[in-house]
Amino acid sequence: MFIGYARVSTEKQNLDRQVDALKEAGCEKIFVDKISGNVKDPAELTKAKEHLSKGDTLVVTSLTRLGRSLKNLIEEVNQLKDQEIGFNSLKESIDTSTATGKLVFHVFGALAEFEADLISERTQAGLASARARGRTGGRPAKLNNKQIERLKELYEKKEMTVKEICKLMGISK
Repeated sequence: MFIGYARVSTEKQNLDRQVDALKEAGCEKIFVDKISGNVKDPAELTKAKEHLSKGDTLVVTSLTRLGRSLKNLIEEVNQLKDQEIGFNSLKESIDTSTATGKLVFHVFGALAEFEADLISERTQAGLASARARGRTGGRPAKLNNKQIERLKELYEKKEMTVKEICKLMGISK
């Protein structure tokens, strides 16, 4: 059984094109969300996954409709695979029930992992370079050591509230 999933990011956007494409692809049931792609577990996607059983295929019009990121997309498809459920993305012509579809999807996965490793390496190299130049990163301290000692004294005397001390020092709680 083909189960379709369509998603748009806002209430004002129209799902008709996606729903029509999913019907044309043979989807017997279609779940739709009008929610940002950044939401971790969209309600209708969760329902669609609960509706799927061994041998079924989840169909989307585009990879961007299913995952928030390539890493997330790979996790989603691997979960389906573990349950012996296929995945089909119409726009990209990826069908994990075929050998070619599996290959393409694994290449995407390898590229995503490679990209994540490169980003991590560049970040670590940049941080090491900045530390070597005496920069530690982060926001500059609002108070110097003398001001911090004064703040502690005021607090320990219990003559002022924390709110009053913060106002005096020009900081937030």
